[in-house]
Amino acid sequence: MVKAKKITKGYNMSVLSDKLAKSGDSCQVYFYDNGYMVEVSGRNHDDDWKTAKIMCSTLEEVNAVIVEASEMERD
Repeated sequence: MVKAKKITKGYNMSVLSDKLAKSGDSCQVYFYDNGYMVEVSGRNHDDDWKTAKIMCSTLEEVNAVIVEASEMERD
């Protein structure tokens, strides 16, 4: 699995699996002046509903989060 932390340069970006154990069936990507935000809903490690919001500075980081979400167990 691609880990977002491995592709960042000097920035310790969150990894989706740190926040969610299972992902839902969709995600949102928001475009900002200084980067992107990927929003994924699912279940956390306590089996509670949660929405993870991860800031990304490059499209490569966005792609890594989306790949990770697609490889997670579905809720």
